[in-house]
Amino acid sequence: MDLGTRIFRSLLLSLAGNRIAEKLAAKYGLRLGANRFIAGLTQDEALVRVRELNAQGIGTTLDHLGEGIRLAAEASGYRDEYIRLLDSIHDTQVQATISLKPTQMGLKLDSERCYANIRDIVAAARSRGNLVTLDMEDSTCTDSTIGLVRRLRTEGLNNVGTVIQAYLYRSEEDVRQLTREGVSLRLVKGAYKEPRTLAYPKLADVDANFLRLIKLRLDSGAYTAIATHDERIIDWTKRYAHAEGIPVDRFEYQMLYGVRQQLQQRVADEGYTVRCYVPYGRMWYPYFVRRLAERPANVMFIVKNRFRR
Repeated sequence: MDLGTRIFRSLLLSLAGNRIAEKLAAKYGLRLGANRFIAGLTQDEALVRVRELNAQGIGTTLDHLGEGIRLAAEASGYRDEYIRLLDSIHDTQVQATISLKPTQMGLKLDSERCYANIRDIVAAARSRGNLVTLDMEDSTCTDSTIGLVRRLRTEGLNNVGTVIQAYLYRSEEDVRQLTREGVSLRLVKGAYKEPRTLAYPKLADVDANFLRLIKLRLDSGAYTAIATHDERIIDWTKRYAHAEGIPVDRFEYQMLYGVRQQLQQRVADEGYTVRCYVPYGRMWYPYFVRRLAERPANVMFIVKNRFRR
């Protein structure tokens, strides 16, 4: 990643928590192209997209957006929405799991209430035969998020996993330990602004660590979700699995709604499991900014869309 790209990404990520930018985006963003990355404002809209993806042979994980709430009382509304979503998934029999962010459940406001909210969701998912992934946020949340997963598992709630970010120096040890514990993991590169003291600043180093983490998980025999649109990573994983005799049902590729859709279809058509991360909801702005920061081409899409109007 060159200096200009790093500066561009840093500037965009700094906007993720900007209240003025968030208000402007809420007013204009979806009309200008943000809906490319957001499956809708409501559960019903998102489920329409899920059914379309399922018809194409692509699984999904649904995320009701709302990270970083400012009042602990807000979390109960998000908890209830997730439980309703689990009911809808069960009733309609769509192929979908769920993903949620711990800060959406009050992680930084009231840790015990956060745990209770997440426990209610994971218990509801277990009773409906479904799975929950606790998304990983910035590095201030890493220990607490892993701690939530471990605590839930002590209560027998083993239908919960989490995410490990390859750009953090600590991630290899986290993967080793969580793999020993039998925790379901999604491996990602990472999309938050982090200091050099905690994260690899160079993309080449992030990619190399990502491959190490994938190899570690595949060699262990643990089922692994590999979340990337990077065709070099995807192709390397295919070659490694083939060379080592690792069955294709021991891993899946996860990709984002609205990003590289033709690639998602091609990989699914090749016989690999593909799961699309489908976000919806009114609190979409921070998620949207991170998608723009990941690829300059995403910004150009928005600009071109604006001038077509």
